[in-house]
Amino acid sequence: MATPDDDRRKAMRAVEAMFARYRLLAAQRPKDHIDFDRDVMDNLKIVDAGLDGSVEFELYVSPNFSNLNDVMHGGAAGVIFDMATTTALCPLARPGFWEFMGGVTRTLSISYLRAVPIGTTVLLSSRVVSTGKTMAMIRGTMTSLDKKITYCTVEHHKVNAPVLDHHRQARVPWDEEFEREWGPGKTKL
Repeated sequence: MATPDDDRRKAMRAVEAMFARYRLLAAQRPKDHIDFDRDVMDNLKIVDAGLDGSVEFELYVSPNFSNLNDVMHGGAAGVIFDMATTTALCPLARPGFWEFMGGVTRTLSISYLRAVPIGTTVLLSSRVVSTGKTMAMIRGTMTSLDKKITYCTVEHHKVNAPVLDHHRQARVPWDEEFEREWGPGKTKL
């Protein structure tokens, strides 16, 4: 019987697997190609995750995310939330159900409450509110590390899409565990 610590470790491995696969795929890109989301994926530090579809990250808001006012650009918040909220689906993934990079954003609605100063480390908390075969909704917050300041919130709606074949070929250690639990004849949906 799994303990809460076992469940947490499993959820963390599921989220970490997305980052591992992302790095493999990013490494295959042309050397002069800088993907818009790479800075985010390279700098998110996982703090916690749950099998309920929750995840927390810390992120240092570097000058790469700034605008001319020396605060985080609102567009940067969009990319940050897109990646951080999407990862909350990882512990819920099953074959054909919200697998890695299998979804696309339908809407991403951000409420900006306070400017985020450059040089600040923020806490990003995301939780899946609803998942179905084709749609999911995740909510998230960006706060100070002590959670006393809320900088912005998000509601992220996603549409499930098939995993691209070349994404599926980028194998990570998590794939073996995933297949042992959810392989043919073992779906638990």
